[in-house]
Amino acid sequence: MNGGTSFFGELLGSIAERGRALLDLGRERRPTGEARTASVAELCERLLSGQGEASGVALAQEILAAYAGLRSGERIAFFETLAQDFGPDAARLDKALAAYAAHPGARSVAEIHFASEPRRQELIRRFNLAPGATARLVAMRADLLGFLRRRPDLAEVDRDFVHLFASWFNRGFLVLRRIDWSTPANVLEKIIRYEAVHEIRDWNDLRARVDSPDRRCYAFFHPALVDEPLIFVEVALTRETPSAIAPILDTARTPLAPESARTAVFYSISNCQTGLGGVSFGNFLIKQVVAEISREFPNLKEFVTLSPVPGFRAWVEGQLADPASTVLTAGQRTALAGLAAKEAPDVPAREALRPVIEALAAHYFLIARSPKGKPVDPVARFHLGNGARLERLNPFGDLSARGMAQSYGLMVNYRYIAEDIEKNHEAFFDRGTIVASPQVRKLARAEETPKPPALREVAG
Repeated sequence: MNGGTSFFGELLGSIAERGRALLDLGRERRPTGEARTASVAELCERLLSGQGEASGVALAQEILAAYAGLRSGERIAFFETLAQDFGPDAARLDKALAAYAAHPGARSVAEIHFASEPRRQELIRRFNLAPGATARLVAMRADLLGFLRRRPDLAEVDRDFVHLFASWFNRGFLVLRRIDWSTPANVLEKIIRYEAVHEIRDWNDLRARVDSPDRRCYAFFHPALVDEPLIFVEVALTRETPSAIAPILDTARTPLAPESARTAVFYSISNCQTGLGGVSFGNFLIKQVVAEISREFPNLKEFVTLSPVPGFRAWVEGQLADPASTVLTAGQRTALAGLAAKEAPDVPAREALRPVIEALAAHYFLIARSPKGKPVDPVARFHLGNGARLERLNPFGDLSARGMAQSYGLMVNYRYIAEDIEKNHEAFFDRGTIVASPQVRKLARAEETPKPPALREVAG
């Protein structure tokens, strides 16, 4: 794959050099930021005007190089230009609508479709002519995502990136590769850098995760981003469903013989490319890894996660700060005061707090909703949307500083049952149903049961 990609890249580079000579693009840049942005916009109009192939490749390369030289404010101005000047061709769209009104039919409908497409979509496609452009466009979209927080008016430009990336990074183009100790060092370094759930401390830690007989790591790659993982998952083979992360991450543990394992645990899923946010790979990754690992180890019976709950503590603290909140009892408020410091409590304190955390977690997952009516927790939305069920709540499953800061140490298991995945997925998206195990449902029912004030205090 690398050899073919390299040859293709060299061919595009050669075409671009010839095109650059034809276009005489080696001119001196105008010095001001406004002029630099205007110059890039002019090049974009030229690129859309229909230059020959060599000139188009050269123009695309020139525009991407010019963008790389822009400062933050100039990049915002560039996206403003895409939003304001590269939308649909209004005159063409009016003409297409009039033609459809006069002669409705397949041809006039097709013309409306093409006329309504923003010109920036075709512009982005032509940017992708340049050698190595896909990676640079992913980086460009990462810039745009950073600007959206204060410039929501640029969202329509972002929608066009997502629309195109959804096609370019279609599952059919993705390649699943196992990551092990024989994987090239430059890829292993990226696994260390991109790990987003449980920090990989050093090379020994990495080796324990990818080279032990009871551990596996898989990643999706795309032919246009050579040696750049898009997303990867770390898997532990265990005898039973784990309730805590420390034993899984322990580099001094005794590895389990894989043939003794009955459970595959997905304990870390990390997206690697910020610019591909919103383009879903995780559901395909989990399903393909389940198929892959089942072929290797047919003795496996259960497929579960050990997942963080990144928003739980912030949600609880929001309830604590709201005197009108009816979610927390007085006893629960008192108990949680002891967790003000983001440090793990001792064993007796953890046991005393366990029912408090379980009750609040049941409410958080099964009752609390976002303004859009979805579960509050982003990891829950991901796994429930993939067809998993909420299997078990694990208070103090992650006693690290990060775990305590995010969720009071709470972790959860989601379970993937092959024959239930499709119906769970449909129940979640069609009816908003959160599929949960009987034990989690029982905790939620207990949480919803009204209690006399005295009992509520005791329960806390």
